[in-house]
Amino acid sequence: MTEVSSLTGRLLVATPALADPNFDRAVVLLLDHDEEGSLGVVLNRPTPVGVGDILESWAALAGEPGVVFQGGPVSLDSALGVAVVPGESIEGDRVPNSGPPSTGEGAATRSRARVRRGDPIGWRRVHGAIGLVDLEAPPELLASAVGSLRIFAGYAGWGPGQLEEELVEGAWYVVESEPGDVSSPDPEQLWRSVLRRQRSELAMVATYPDDASLN
Repeated sequence: MTEVSSLTGRLLVATPALADPNFDRAVVLLLDHDEEGSLGVVLNRPTPVGVGDILESWAALAGEPGVVFQGGPVSLDSALGVAVVPGESIEGDRVPNSGPPSTGEGAATRSRARVRRGDPIGWRRVHGAIGLVDLEAPPELLASAVGSLRIFAGYAGWGPGQLEEELVEGAWYVVESEPGDVSSPDPEQLWRSVLRRQRSELAMVATYPDDASLN
């Protein structure tokens, strides 16, 4: 099998040509990407449901807006926590873990994490300062370490080679993530803001109208 260059930790930004309504103007943080497939969460789909309504003990750590985000169309009855832990980010060996820290099950159990001595208990590094939270752990274990926390219902998943096909078709732009993307206080504007900061022609795509007929 051809080796797949990992895009873990990067952002998939939907191109205006992407027709799937599940991913219209979506910004997806890839939590895992290898030859077995890909898994990520959509960062800019806030729901009206408050974190306190489903995970009361974690509500105090959730950043504004303190709502649950729809992470994708897969396993909407599962919850997944992504948190930024401020401090020095390092690159380490990718090692398999027993599954994503979440209240649900499914394909997300393929998720990998980077681990190092000194990482807070209940948090598994994915890329840089971004990691997955064990939502079954006591929140007080992370209270002093977490800079921001997002709770996602569901996730986005691709089978082997599926994401690569979509990239060839021009469905996604691949760009570097920043820790602040996870906790953007204005998620509805994240698609434009991520594109606008690119030092290339992608910055111009940020001006693309919501209604393509106006272009």
